[in-house]
Amino acid sequence: ILVCSFRGSVSHGLTLELGETVQILEKCEGKDVMFFPFVSQGIFPVGYIHLKKAVVTNRGQYETVIPLEDPIITEVTSTLQEWSVLWKQLYVKHKVDLFYKLRHVMNELIDLRRQLLSGHLTQDQVREVKRHITVRLDWGNEHLGLDLVPRKEFEMVDADQISVSDLYKMDGGKQRHGDSCRMPVPHHLFVNLKSFTYNTIGEDTDIFFSLYDLREGKQISGCQDEVVSHFPNSSSLAGLIISLQLLRGDMEQVRRENPMIFNRGVAITRKLGFPDVIMPGDIRNDLYLMLERGDFERGGKSVQKNIEVTMYVLYADGEILKECISLGSGEHNISEYRSFVLYHNNSPRWSEVIKLPIPIDRFRGSHLRFEFRHCSTKDKGEKKLFGFAFTPLMREDGTTLSDESHELYVYKCDENTTFSNHALYLGLPCCKDDFNGCPNIPSSLIFQRSTKETLWISTQLSSTKLTQNVDLLALLKWKAHPERVMDILGRLRHVCGEEIVKFLQDILDTLFSILDDNTDKYGPLVFQSLVFIINLLRDSKFYHFRPVMDTYIQKHFAGALAYKELIRCLKWYMDRSAEVVRQDHIQEAMRALEYLFKFIVQSRILYSRATCGMEEDQFRASIQELFQSIRFVLSLDSRSSETLIFTQAALLNSFPAIFDELLQMFTVQEVAEFVRGTLGSMPSTVHIGQSMDVVKLQSIARTVDSRLFSFPESRRILLPVVLHHIHLHLRQQKELLICSGILSSIFSIIKSSSLVHFGQCTDWLTRTCPLSDWQGEYVSCLLSLLRQMSEIHFQHLLDNFQSKEELKEFLLKIFCVFRNLMKLSIFPRDWNVMRLLTSNIIVSTTQYLSPALHKSFTDADFDFKVWNSYFSLAVLFINQPSLQLETLTPAKRKKVFDKYGDMRVMMAYELFSMWQNLGENKIHFIPGMIGPFLGVTLVPQIEVRNIMIPIFHDMMDWEQRKNGNFKQVEAELIDKLDSLVSEGKGDENYRELFSLTQLFGPYPSLLEKIEQETWRETGVSFVTSVTRLMERLLDYRDCMKGDETENKKIGCTVNLLNFYKSEINKEEMYIRYIHKLCDMHLQAENYTEAAFTLLLYWELLHWEERPLREFLHYPAQSEWHRKEGLCRKVIHYFNKGKCWEYGIPLCRELAFQYESLYDYQSLSWIRKMEAAYYDNIMEQQRLEPEFFRVGFYGRKFPFFLRNKEFVCRGHDYERLEAFQQRMLGEFPQAIAMQHPNQPDEGILQGDAQYLQIYAVNPVPENIDVLQMDRVPDRIKSFYRVNNVRRFRYDRPFHKGSKDKDNEFKSLWIERTTLILTHPLPGISRWFEVDKRELIEVSPLENAIYVVENKNQELRTLISQYQHKQLHGNINLLSMCLNGVIDAAVNGGIARYQEAFFDKEYISSHPEDTEKITQLKDLMQEQVHILGMGLAVHEKLVHPEMRPLHKKLIDQFQMMRSSLYKNVKLFKHYRDRNILFVYPNVNVTIKRCQTVDIRMCCKIIEILTFSEIFQVNIICQTRYKWCLFYANQRFVLNSHHGNTQNLYFRNDFFFRDVTAGTIQTKTFAGTDYVLYSMLKV
Repeated sequence: ILVCSFRGSVSHGLTLELGETVQILEKCEGKDVMFFPFVSQGIFPVGYIHLKKAVVTNRGQYETVIPLEDPIITEVTSTLQEWSVLWKQLYVKHKVDLFYKLRHVMNELIDLRRQLLSGHLTQDQVREVKRHITVRLDWGNEHLGLDLVPRKEFEMVDADQISVSDLYKMDGGKQRHGDSCRMPVPHHLFVNLKSFTYNTIGEDTDIFFSLYDLREGKQISGCQDEVVSHFPNSSSLAGLIISLQLLRGDMEQVRRENPMIFNRGVAITRKLGFPDVIMPGDIRNDLYLMLERGDFERGGKSVQKNIEVTMYVLYADGEILKECISLGSGEHNISEYRSFVLYHNNSPRWSEVIKLPIPIDRFRGSHLRFEFRHCSTKDKGEKKLFGFAFTPLMREDGTTLSDESHELYVYKCDENTTFSNHALYLGLPCCKDDFNGCPNIPSSLIFQRSTKETLWISTQLSSTKLTQNVDLLALLKWKAHPERVMDILGRLRHVCGEEIVKFLQDILDTLFSILDDNTDKYGPLVFQSLVFIINLLRDSKFYHFRPVMDTYIQKHFAGALAYKELIRCLKWYMDRSAEVVRQDHIQEAMRALEYLFKFIVQSRILYSRATCGMEEDQFRASIQELFQSIRFVLSLDSRSSETLIFTQAALLNSFPAIFDELLQMFTVQEVAEFVRGTLGSMPSTVHIGQSMDVVKLQSIARTVDSRLFSFPESRRILLPVVLHHIHLHLRQQKELLICSGILSSIFSIIKSSSLVHFGQCTDWLTRTCPLSDWQGEYVSCLLSLLRQMSEIHFQHLLDNFQSKEELKEFLLKIFCVFRNLMKLSIFPRDWNVMRLLTSNIIVSTTQYLSPALHKSFTDADFDFKVWNSYFSLAVLFINQPSLQLETLTPAKRKKVFDKYGDMRVMMAYELFSMWQNLGENKIHFIPGMIGPFLGVTLVPQIEVRNIMIPIFHDMMDWEQRKNGNFKQVEAELIDKLDSLVSEGKGDENYRELFSLTQLFGPYPSLLEKIEQETWRETGVSFVTSVTRLMERLLDYRDCMKGDETENKKIGCTVNLLNFYKSEINKEEMYIRYIHKLCDMHLQAENYTEAAFTLLLYWELLHWEERPLREFLHYPAQSEWHRKEGLCRKVIHYFNKGKCWEYGIPLCRELAFQYESLYDYQSLSWIRKMEAAYYDNIMEQQRLEPEFFRVGFYGRKFPFFLRNKEFVCRGHDYERLEAFQQRMLGEFPQAIAMQHPNQPDEGILQGDAQYLQIYAVNPVPENIDVLQMDRVPDRIKSFYRVNNVRRFRYDRPFHKGSKDKDNEFKSLWIERTTLILTHPLPGISRWFEVDKRELIEVSPLENAIYVVENKNQELRTLISQYQHKQLHGNINLLSMCLNGVIDAAVNGGIARYQEAFFDKEYISSHPEDTEKITQLKDLMQEQVHILGMGLAVHEKLVHPEMRPLHKKLIDQFQMMRSSLYKNVKLFKHYRDRNILFVYPNVNVTIKRCQTVDIRMCCKIIEILTFSEIFQVNIICQTRYKWCLFYANQRFVLNSHHGNTQNLYFRNDFFFRDVTAGTIQTKTFAGTDYVLYSMLKV
């Protein structure tokens, strides 16, 4: 074993970790050693290891090395190694509390293991250490979710070495049958005085301890005496410090388990009187005396006396017995006792307990004398005797002093009295009772009684040799009064049990001597007395005296003739049980049956020894007759007689106890025949009463547990009758717990050779499994039976069935039981040992039963129910969690595999073989078994998959033969595949399962087999679709069960949803995933996407009254109502997503439906909602999202993302940097690509993740609304970023040589347009790019695009600020104007003019004439827009920002001047319809074709004048205009052919009365703006 880690840094070095086990193959000279660590070989420094002795089994490639050490040490080592991995994972998973607890337990285990290895512990200490180790091991395994370890005597149990029943019992569970009498366990209290401190005591101190019963108010133990020497104590504290420890068991056990305690010379204090449990051999002869109190006279003194009592124990001859007084168990015995003295107290109360351990031979004739002395307070040594009292210890009748309080007479005397002649006072009465017995006492005696003085004492005798009972003495001395024997025997019942057990041997000798004296006369009474004594020992208090009785029978009993009378009396009692009404005496005799037979058998043995076996036949005959009487009692119908029930119950309870005695006189077969006849005589019904059922089964249980049943020859005789009675109860479901216990006991000892009697037992067990309360009991019995059955037994079982119906019923039952074993929680979750053993038994049994199924229920006798039950069992078996070896740790996986192999493969082979045997009947399991079989293929075991896949070819082939297609197989396979994978099953290798060539086994792949069929085209297409579906399902499964982001989950669901719609057309599955996707969107607050998702289901429905079934969360309802409810929900989601434009058409749809149904209330509601949506569009602010193109490259991405590109709709306020961070957070392993170029093949096929992200611009679909001038920008904003399918990305580059003076001349644009599969927004925030369009934009086209976009941006921004309050925040407007004007002056437009308005360029590019003209128009328009912006800026600018405004005006003038130098406006507008003139000229508007005034407001020219000017407008239209000048209002009614002269200056407003919109323009200085009112 490694004691230090080695990194293997040398050549051929073996990298090993601390604690690993290696095996030495070869040791070389030097420092290196060759090792074999189970999987590899190498060299290693010899100093890094510690050698351990071991045993190698199964030598060779798969050899096993078992260390020669305590198994529990090996277990601790392996467990700690397993825990160490899981312990670190706790920290990673933030289970900090369990992390620290487990660390503490691991440290404790290491320390306990070290103690075991030290070899310095006693046996008791080793046992205690092992107990602590197993407690901690089990605690850790439980909290880590590891397996429960079955143990026996702290060591792991090998499941192969014990029966299943015994293994089940190790779960510590339920109480078994035949609950034996539980013996009371004695307890002892170990008291240790640690410290005693008391300041006022200046001398040595006696401290007495005793147990006190608070309920009875008295001491219940003798005293423990501790002498404490006085030490000066300066502390003011006073107190007593003791330690207490409760010890369990008899004294021998306590000594054995706690040797360290008894090495200290501990004193043992016994209980006052006998304990509840009287131990055999516990010889005592102790008289406990309590000196209670006394009443004394003053004796002529003025003050009361100081009285001291001195007590002596004196023998009959007057000698004081030495050392017969004990003050406490910690002190030596003394010869005299002196009480403490109470100061000036004539009625002292001492309440002191003294133990008198008087020898038994000195007890008779001894007496106690109490002497009373007055102690002087002046002279401490002066003590004057003034009286005495006495009491004999034994009365004249031979009984000892009774256990009660005694009032003793006090006799007067003086200090000169010597008590030399004790006979002088022994003739006097000692107490009142004694005085009544001696009425004629002369008054002239030397001692006179003091009538007013009394002493009270109480005594309690704890003696196994002396009695206080007169009746017991009379029995023991029966020969003194032979005429009273009948009365003496009758009075024995009144003697207390403690007295009887103390004199048990003497009493038994007396009884049998009386029996021998006159058998006919005294036989029945002796029999009754013997029964009474035997039953007395059944009391828990005296149960431990049974060994005393056994010892007496074996060694001291001498009644060689007693058996005849005992048999005769016992038979007489039994024969009268049917006649007598009161049967108490009969029941007592039945309860004493065990010891009666002990006496009978021992008596016969003694007689046989004495007579050399005479009268053997007569004895056997009498026993036979006795058993006939026993059978007679049991056969009586007791349903109408309660007393008879009790008699039978008593007999059945005692009956199994006589087997061992009979085996001494009869052979095993003879005793078994006796028992079989007796058990067979019991009524074969379970309706004799519940209590009798229990007793009967308990008797059978004790029979099974007896030594008799352990003999194979007896089991052959007894098993049939035992199983017969069990069968009766199992069939009626009666007393199942006791039945299970009996069966469990049988299987614990039975051998396979005896299983011939269990032909029906298997069937009986399957009838009762599983049960609600005691299912585990029956499971263990059934498994025990099946485990021991061989092929011969199974064949015998199957041959016993009379018909196929019986066989069918049996197979269905046992298959059902097996399925329930795997489905129900019969065994605890962590009891993997039992689960694996159960699985092994099931697969073995199935292999034995499969031939019978094939033979009896195939072809013409095919039975679908049996075969379906078999297949269901096999599928459930393979899918058991306990058999999935992939989930186990490597060490545990190897251990299970070495022991059982991979049982999934065994069952899979069995299943495939049975499937092949079906032949044409395979069609019956299509499509029913597709789902279960598919579930088997999801097990991550290659061999199992390879075995199962060809079955699907068979299913497709057989359906093709029957129906001409395999639509059922296809539909069911897809449904079940979705269901199973969604539950979390399957792995990466499952993607290509149906199409790959098999990697293991003799079976070709599904695709290979299909390609050989005539229907291969549809088959291959189907396999391809299924493979594609599995790819998507596995991606979906991985996203759902992992800690993936919502985007991944949504994207994966969209991918799967689209597949069901487009490729497979499974509408129900499609709808299910619609709702799953909707729920995800709602959770992510993607309300618009949730609305679009739910809209998919809405579109599948029609406005019809067709009834729809209950589905998902929808109730059963009409299609119209479901569509209506969906419509309302979708509208609600569009409202929450602020996409009111999408909700309005749905409102109209609903309104139409309500209107057609005249549901005006609903119509009103929906119209109001529609109106509210219009208001929201105009009033509420909505942000324009940004869009991002994302490319996912590399094989590490999920299938639905791999090497694909998407456009994503960003969140509110989300810019490119934030989006990039979010994507990198969702894919932490991804590498960000820093360029927009398309990736090469190396990246696409690389084993990594690459993200390519950049922003893209939407290309609106609805151009018309965006070109309408009068449409508010709030409306246009929506159409710019919604319902967009095309997105644009520009990459600038220079074609040819770059112009150093003006780069715009050679600046080309590579314009990439991405066309999505679906427009955004939609059912997802991102959609895949369906097509790419790539064009190159010339420098001139790029200039047009840039200027046009900037004009639109300026126009939008200026319109937002037209209605702002004065001096508000106009920073954005200021920056925008500054940026454009500054760029136009220092570059920008100026550069464009230089590049494209140059004569050389125009002449060399005649094809660009129109584009140059367009650019000129846009530039001119930009000048006009900037003028408008400056006017707004003039109005809103803060006074402090006036310098900036002036700068902008100056730069604008320069920009305009530059523009008009290069552009001749009159030439540009030569062919236009409006003639522009300077002041005092006419402006003629010839005609107008435009009706919408909002499109007609186009700036024509900005003019500068210093005076008022006149404009003549020749109007040829019928429009009405309002002109505002200052605060005056002039109305111009435009009529055909009319001319008006208008003067205007400074601020003016055009108002289009017809359209209702306002155009506001503000000018600075003398700048004026002339608007054309009509579109040019």
